[in-house]
Amino acid sequence: MRIPAAIRASQRSPLLQVVKSAAATIAAWLVAGWVFPSQLPVFAAIAALLVVQPSVNQSLSKALERSIGVIAGVVIAMGLGLLLGSPSWIVLLAIVVAMLVAWIFRASPGTGNQVAISAMLVLALGSSSPEYAFARIIETLIGVAIGIVVNALIVPPVLVAPARHHLGLLGAELAASLDRLADALPNPQPPARMQELMLEARLLRPMKDAADAAIAAGEESLTLNPRRSTHRADLREMRALLERLSPIVTQVIGMTRAYADHYDDSIGEEPAVIAIAEQLRRAGHDVRLAVQIADVAPEPETLTSAIPALTAPLVIRPPSSQHWILIGSLMEDLRRIRGELVDDE
Repeated sequence: MRIPAAIRASQRSPLLQVVKSAAATIAAWLVAGWVFPSQLPVFAAIAALLVVQPSVNQSLSKALERSIGVIAGVVIAMGLGLLLGSPSWIVLLAIVVAMLVAWIFRASPGTGNQVAISAMLVLALGSSSPEYAFARIIETLIGVAIGIVVNALIVPPVLVAPARHHLGLLGAELAASLDRLADALPNPQPPARMQELMLEARLLRPMKDAADAAIAAGEESLTLNPRRSTHRADLREMRALLERLSPIVTQVIGMTRAYADHYDDSIGEEPAVIAIAEQLRRAGHDVRLAVQIADVAPEPETLTSAIPALTAPLVIRPPSSQHWILIGSLMEDLRRIRGELVDDE
């Protein structure tokens, strides 16, 4: 029997993350146990465990969520306990009331669950006295503070390498797509090859989305991170490169689509097609050059000439009447690609 994908991640969390969570939980348990020796420091341990997240910024968000949830839950439990005493069914009532309060204030799912859990734990593990409730709030804040400190001090993660990897893959595949289209334009193509060209071009869009997500994760990993100063410029450069490459992805997909839609075997006889194919190869060179300059090339040993290949805009003679739509579409997309790659456009 296979373990359902819903309970397994695609990859393991870093071992360092496990070590940090364990260290924060143990430290919170010991410190809160010393401050409140008469109670098991469950709230502190849970808070520290939940607060340790992949980034310091996420830790602060989780700390805020946890703190507000605990305070609201403790207040609800204390109020119901003072009003109704301590019958067993009050625990169920507290859960329902906590969920309704979270819904009324449009709390996030994590905060709403925390309100209900905190109310339940206060009534199940202790009492509803103001002293006990106040102690649980302080205990939670101790766990939150320790979780943030541990996550910030023990090698905070900086997710620059994944961003560089995904952006390098996008640049390499984008340049390869330009070369493939350049090779296909002057020569007759069978239907199977046309389908293959379209599939390869469409793969650029998810690769662009993956690079965007990786850069966004890298930017978030630097927020409130003590190591951010040494990596901020790298991510800023990667973001700028992605903004240059993204329109080219759109143009390459559009050019490939136009070629497939308006293809006939005589298209390669057009003089303009040879010139367009040459410009596409030059654009592929300049994409590789941009990726190389940004130091995100997936294969740094394959160097590209440092001289940009795109120079003056392409000027062609009017094409044959049956091909003018395709030639005009390719020229317009090529103009836009040049505008992204050449600084004077």
